[in-house]
Amino acid sequence: MPSIPKRVEDRLVAGLKKFQSVLAAAKARDVNESDTMLIVTDMLAEVFGYDKYAEITSELSIRSSFCDLALKLDGKCQTLIEGKAINTELKDNHLRQCIDYAANEGIDWAVLTNGIEWKIYKVIFAKPIDQELVAEFNFCTLSHREDDHLQLLFLLTREGWVKSAVGDYHTQRQALSRFYMGAAVLSDPVVGVIRRELKRLSPDVRIDAEQIRAVLAAEVIKRDVLDGEKATEAKKALARASAKSLRASKEADEAPAAAAGAVATASIPPAPLPTPAA
Repeated sequence: MPSIPKRVEDRLVAGLKKFQSVLAAAKARDVNESDTMLIVTDMLAEVFGYDKYAEITSELSIRSSFCDLALKLDGKCQTLIEGKAINTELKDNHLRQCIDYAANEGIDWAVLTNGIEWKIYKVIFAKPIDQELVAEFNFCTLSHREDDHLQLLFLLTREGWVKSAVGDYHTQRQALSRFYMGAAVLSDPVVGVIRRELKRLSPDVRIDAEQIRAVLAAEVIKRDVLDGEKATEAKKALARASAKSLRASKEADEAPAAAAGAVATASIPPAPLPTPAA
């Protein structure tokens, strides 16, 4: 993730100190959804750095309805925010509404919050529309002294959005997911390393790659890691990355040879012109 600029860090620290007490008081009063969203709007401006009058709107119409809030940068909607009353437990039916809103508008990101709990989702444009929880945090339990806590807040800041912080964070989480790990373990390079190490233990025993892959799939890796859409997508992603790496390696190998050929061609002296007949 990108480093947090000092001025943004200072704003996050000040925002934590201020709004943790504001939220605690609102929770004690059991404020309604409307009043909760007033606090959320102030947080988006004072903590996360959005222009309250130009970049935060509650007037985004979606199929004759309105989402609670939307964040816009350069006039383009970046994410939708579905809000609930501060003491409301965030549930799947709340999320479904938020994701449907985002999908209808072709927006990749959605946020569900009650002011204290914040959940950031990546919208998956599949059939049916799905979502993936990318990050979540409890604002009231964050510490301004913990870098990891500030990094979570940075994901939603205006500056973080400009730097695609939440997208990079999602990519990192994907790479470390059990599906990508499972696909990597069954890949040819990793199976090859395992085969080499096993051959050292039993040099006289015949062990081939498919035997190793079969044992890994049947007895070592959990079945849900290898089955389903996410597992399939992980395998395809690794295959694409491998193919891209091979192409780049091939082009790098061919470049010196091509350059050498060009130099050799340039060094060949031109053939002499024929002598005119007397």
